[in-house]
Amino acid sequence: MIREGSWVNAVIDTADATRTPARPDLRKMALPLGPVAVFSASNFPFAFSTAGGDTASALAAGCTVVVKGHSAHQQTSQLVYEAIQKAIKSSGVPEFTMQHITGPGNLVGKALVQHPNITAVGFTGSFSGGTALVEYSSQREVPVPVFAEMSSINPVVFFPDALEKNGAQLAQTYAGSITLGMGQFCTNPGLLLAVKSPALDAFTGVLAEEIAKVAPAKMLHTGICRSFNEKLEEVLEHKDVQLVKQSAQAPAELEAYPTLAKVSGAAFLADAALKEEVFGPFSLLVECESKAELIKVLKSLKGQLTTTLMATAEDIKANQDLLDLQTTLAGRIILNGAPTGVEVCAAMVHGGPFPSTTDPRFTSVGSSAIQRWVRPVCFQGFTEEMLPAELKSANPLNIWRTVNNQFTQAPVSA
Repeated sequence: MIREGSWVNAVIDTADATRTPARPDLRKMALPLGPVAVFSASNFPFAFSTAGGDTASALAAGCTVVVKGHSAHQQTSQLVYEAIQKAIKSSGVPEFTMQHITGPGNLVGKALVQHPNITAVGFTGSFSGGTALVEYSSQREVPVPVFAEMSSINPVVFFPDALEKNGAQLAQTYAGSITLGMGQFCTNPGLLLAVKSPALDAFTGVLAEEIAKVAPAKMLHTGICRSFNEKLEEVLEHKDVQLVKQSAQAPAELEAYPTLAKVSGAAFLADAALKEEVFGPFSLLVECESKAELIKVLKSLKGQLTTTLMATAEDIKANQDLLDLQTTLAGRIILNGAPTGVEVCAAMVHGGPFPSTTDPRFTSVGSSAIQRWVRPVCFQGFTEEMLPAELKSANPLNIWRTVNNQFTQAPVSA
């Protein structure tokens, strides 16, 4: 993408002396914000940490990066940083293009966010961690954007015809999705929604059997495991929540307990605590009395990274209103798939309304993640030799540009 170059979104409106008043020559493109602070994610020691997506997209935008290594995998972070330093030296990149710091998050993290040279922040983690960084930024003399990906329970709606025709297969698919990586994915399906029916009962029975087959396994670190156990206990102690099934094998130290529970739609609507994320191999099935109650449940949810519809063509025809509702909930809407796979590509959106992220206009996965670290700058009345290559009339980089409202690679005519 950066080799091709069109990502800078170059726009040219040439001068028009026939206008009254005359229009000057105006040319716009994206430029890097400046140094970016990246906070390593605890649940992805590689893909979302020291050399992860935030770092890659910020560097691609032309920003320098300061990574705050996560305390749960500090040595891994340091080893990856040392590899990056070798690459910097061998490729002739300026020495301090990327830097690495460690230490207590509440102290070092605050100092990093509030450092006057930092121009933006990238974060993947808990709601409390992300909102703390936003607060630190707001206390600066010059606040900076904080792009935090935080909390999501990723609802899945199971429609009647799909359950009737494919219930057993859907149960097997979702047992795998719920417990993949011991549930330590931001897109783990933590909420299953459906209207009561015999087909739903059959689906629940098969899903329970499949969950029982999944052996407990180690979570990534003690903090994640402790939080999972505490939040799971809180949910299961709720007077209206019924435990459906847990793994047939009891967990050992640092292992998670794959769990399925269920609750009525009315009870779910009555208690906001049931809408909070339980980060791990857990899902809550909400049994609604009617489609109207299902709509109320969906409307009661906060912003999500994903929302999923398991539906046949007949289901979609009969429930267009529910399909339309999905677009208000999340950044990615999935039809007949599991949300746990996140493809790194140009079309991917890994973001959504608050509290899934702090800014629903952007993604943290995929090539368009670069747009978080740039800002548009307009050059007015500049001579050709003064302009960046992306905005020169001859278009020496042969990129796609919008010239006088036409999308083109052609040079600007004299």
